[in-house]
Amino acid sequence: MKPNNFIYKFILVIMAFTITTCTTNKMEFTDWGLVASNMNFPEGPAWDGKNTIVVSNCYGGWLTRIRDGIVDTLLTAGDNTFSQTNGLIFDSNGNLFACDYKLGSILKIGSDLTVSPFVETYDGNSFNRPNDIVFDRQENIYFTDPKSYGNDKLDGRVFFIDMTTQDVSLAADSLAFPNGIAFSPRDNKLYVCESAKNHIARFDVKAPGMLANKEIFVKLAGGDPDGIAFDIKGNLYVAHFGTGTVFVISPDAEIIKELKAPGKKPTNLEFAGAEMKDLYLTEVETNAVYHTKTTIPGC
Repeated sequence: MKPNNFIYKFILVIMAFTITTCTTNKMEFTDWGLVASNMNFPEGPAWDGKNTIVVSNCYGGWLTRIRDGIVDTLLTAGDNTFSQTNGLIFDSNGNLFACDYKLGSILKIGSDLTVSPFVETYDGNSFNRPNDIVFDRQENIYFTDPKSYGNDKLDGRVFFIDMTTQDVSLAADSLAFPNGIAFSPRDNKLYVCESAKNHIARFDVKAPGMLANKEIFVKLAGGDPDGIAFDIKGNLYVAHFGTGTVFVISPDAEIIKELKAPGKKPTNLEFAGAEMKDLYLTEVETNAVYHTKTTIPGC
């Protein structure tokens, strides 16, 4: 996971960067606090830019809402036209876009909670298992679409959606279970976790939907890199499934911090709050959502 309301968040990032550079460069975190429990494979936390985090329950078929500290159910599969969602993202108008990996489509959930298919096919074929989702600076969508899991299974893809026309194009292919996806605030490169290879790749963006010059940014030991997010300094936060760790990786690809997660299977993370210093983590061994306060704002 990932960025959400891009325009609002961009303003917050500029404000937070100004405040942060004048106050502290030290990276610190509070202890993890439990926010929500009794979930069913929580994933894809998304912040609406105001006061709400929405989280997928991949195996449970419902969306959890965390608003002003109160946890409830936003939507249940069967109430509307969704099945099992993963990555989520809010646009600047309050619409929630969801990767539905069971239906093989990207859904749009309006502010009135009306659910409708947004894109369902590419070149006449359904998507495989849409996983995670991110906006570019123009609020167009990139999303990962893995298929098979295996070091030698290079059948994963990244797709691009032009939000003006709703046209879908293939941005990258031959990937080993592409998973978390995020843009760096420093160089606007697109970062993609290839979970089956335990590394994070990055791409130059030559034009909207046109990725080039793939390179391996960092390779990790053990486990799978899952969801990712950036702070305003360009440090990459990685929910590392299987090792129970949130890695913080510098722009130079050095591991500068290892946060022990509350369980061994963290799946995704999201910055939120007025100062973008609230970091939320989904974790599936404990089936819960956790929170820590940071000193460096996210973006």
